[in-house]
Formats: sequence, C-alpha cells, structure tokens
Amino acid sequence: MDENRPAPRSRGIYLLPNLFTTAGLFGGFYAIIAAANGQFVHAAVAVFIAAIADGLDGRVARLTGTSSEFGVQYDSLADLVSFGMAPALVMYHWSLSALKYDGSTLGRVGWAVAFLYAACAALRLARFNTQVGVVDKRWFIGLASPASAGLMMSFVWAFADGDLGWNGEELRYVALAVTLCCALLMVSRVRFWSFKGGGNGPKSDRVPFVVLLLIPVVIAVLVVDLPRVLLAVGVLYALSGPGYWLWQRARRHKPDAAA
Repeated sequence: MDENRPAPRSRGIYLLPNLFTTAGLFGGFYAIIAAANGQFVHAAVAVFIAAIADGLDGRVARLTGTSSEFGVQYDSLADLVSFGMAPALVMYHWSLSALKYDGSTLGRVGWAVAFLYAACAALRLARFNTQVGVVDKRWFIGLASPASAGLMMSFVWAFADGDLGWNGEELRYVALAVTLCCALLMVSRVRFWSFKGGGNGPKSDRVPFVVLLLIPVVIAVLVVDLPRVLLAVGVLYALSGPGYWLWQRARRHKPDAAA
C-alpha cells in the first residue's frame, strides 16, 4: 500500500535567490526609516538598490535551477514593500505632507494619494502574478512597479540633494501629479517594453546586439549626473507606453481616414 503513495515534497527553501529577495526587502524597509528621519537621498538610493536586488534574484534562481513557488510569493511580498510602500512613504514625508499647509482637505489629499500609489502597486503585482505565462514577455501590461518606484525616487533624489534649488515643500503639487500618474500607469492597460526577448524557449531572454552596445553608453551618461539622468530616463520610459499607444491608434485609424 505504501508503494502507491506520492513522495513527500521537500519543505526546504533555496537560500541564494531568497538572499537577494531579502536584500531588496531590507532596502525598502531602510528607505522608509530613512525618510522618516529626513534622509531622503539615502531613502531614494535604498529603493534603487532594492530594484537591483530584485532584478538579480529571479536571474540567479533561473541560472542555478533554484526557482520555487515560495520564491515567487516571497518576491511579490518584498516588492510590495520596496516598490509600493517605500516610494509612497518617501514621497509623502518629502513633499506630499506639506499639502497640509494649504488646508486640512489638501492635507488629506496628500496621504490619500500616497495610499493610492501603494494600493495600485499591490494591484499591479497581483495582476502580474496572474498573467505570468499568458502575456507576451516582450511587454509589461501597465508600468512595472520597479520602474514606477524608480521614477518616484529619481524625482525625490534629483531635488532632495539641493543642487537644483527646490525642496519638497515647494514642489508639493508637482509631487502630487507625479505620484498620481505613476499610480494610474501601474494599473493601466498600456503596454511598456520589458527589455526581454519573446517566447518561452531557451532563447527567450536574448536581446538585440544594439541593447548590449548601449550599456556602456548608458553607464557613461549616468556618471555625469546620476540623479538627474535617472529622472530623465524614468520620465522617457513612463512616456514611452502612452506614446506607443497613441502611435498605434493613429496608425490604426490612418487607413480609415484615407478611405
């Protein structure tokens, strides 16, 4: 009778990829603590470090053959902290909290929009988990939460270091618009290029040679003025999705107009 019983599943977890996930989670947690202490540059940098760790954990798991369902779920929970809660709270402490000086109603709008961002990040992550293996790998449906967090934190970093002469209180309405746009883009149906190859085969992660050629160029540009360059890249990437959508619509209606 015992011969027909299925072998018990191992309850162990893989250490290496989950170490990177934990490092990303720590980056998000540290960003929240740093923002609460007024160290906004440190908070922004911590979120970027979390994004690097998040990009490495999945690749390490695939390269070492240590992918697991536990790792997938743990990664999603860590991403919610690092790219949902942390950017929302950093932006709130740096700028959105200053809306209270314009009235109690606007003060509530500030923390409400910060909550909206965190909620949209959670919805974006949940939708992504249900679409794995279903949608084209070349595209993200909605702005990815790490990219959205990168735009938010590059905006904070670019102005929090004081080189441009504006602070969070003066930019509170701009920060409100940035937070709202990032939140809505995450839950939109707009497609963004994922920088991945298409398909699910062994060659699916390959990218064109020109992408590899651009890497040293990007590194050289980043060295010039890191926070401002990151902000420019984040804005361009966030605009690429709506821009591609408008271009597709214009091309679709072109034959109708000609007819």
